[in-house]
Amino acid sequence: MRDLVIIGSGPAGLSAAVYAKRAGLDMVIIEKNPVSGGQIIDTYEVDNYLGIPGVNGFDLAMKFREHADKLGAEFVDATVTGIDVVKEGSDTEAPIYKVKTDNGGIETRTVILATGAHHSKLGIPGEEEFIGKGVSYCATCDGAFYRGKVTAVNGGGDVAVEDAIFLARFASKVYLIHRRDELRAAKILQDELFGLDNVEVIWDSVVKEVKGEDKVNKLLIENVKTNEEKDLEVDGIFVAIGIRPSTDLFADIVECDEGGYVEALEDGATSKPGIFVAGDSRKKRLRQIVTAVADGANAVTSVQDFLVGKK
Repeated sequence: MRDLVIIGSGPAGLSAAVYAKRAGLDMVIIEKNPVSGGQIIDTYEVDNYLGIPGVNGFDLAMKFREHADKLGAEFVDATVTGIDVVKEGSDTEAPIYKVKTDNGGIETRTVILATGAHHSKLGIPGEEEFIGKGVSYCATCDGAFYRGKVTAVNGGGDVAVEDAIFLARFASKVYLIHRRDELRAAKILQDELFGLDNVEVIWDSVVKEVKGEDKVNKLLIENVKTNEEKDLEVDGIFVAIGIRPSTDLFADIVECDEGGYVEALEDGATSKPGIFVAGDSRKKRLRQIVTAVADGANAVTSVQDFLVGKK
């Protein structure tokens, strides 16, 4: 019987592991991928994490993992397949959950869901190859690297237009590529976008291929009405066609919003007693490394309070 099982070892999960070990909790962290770190392992450079400017995303992830390892955090390589309620809790006793994996089950009194989120991808040639080398899914993370450069945003919703507006502060030129002849974004965002001199919308078009050598230098785009194809020279592309939290396995046990994000405040407490959430899978305004790390710390504090209240 464990005090805590943490599902996922991105920044939120690793932060939770550090705080849990320092709190003396009997814990284990489950990770399905061969390397810890979540989305940041694909980020070429992180320049907005306090105190460590210009760090490679993979290197930062390794620092997080090394910190957890140094404290003796236990890791299990497995894929979680679900959570069963073994015993409901009471006013004086914590519930018992069984976290099921493809390598057996682990019984625990509390769980932290730190499964993160994943960006919807275009699924085109060159996209995977150039992730972190000109292909990005987070303008607020990587936009400053495109100061004075030419970049593109693919999408037509609020996030895509917000990204284009944000990038226009740094880039010399921003192309917004959208497959339709009108945007889906809120009118107030569109008005701001159309008022920017260094933004150009490429209508009725899709990106067919990302091209480059060591990094992105052009996109192959196709007009969906005329089928005309052409190369567009850019230094990078931001894909903004949606993001999905990795919470499908837990939607029947904790309350989620329409987008699949787990409903929880800053304390990480979900609708199910003893189950907490941290990181990008939590419903919140800003999803960054720093907020994920903070979520991990808050969730463990809530776990401690919960367990003490049940003794």
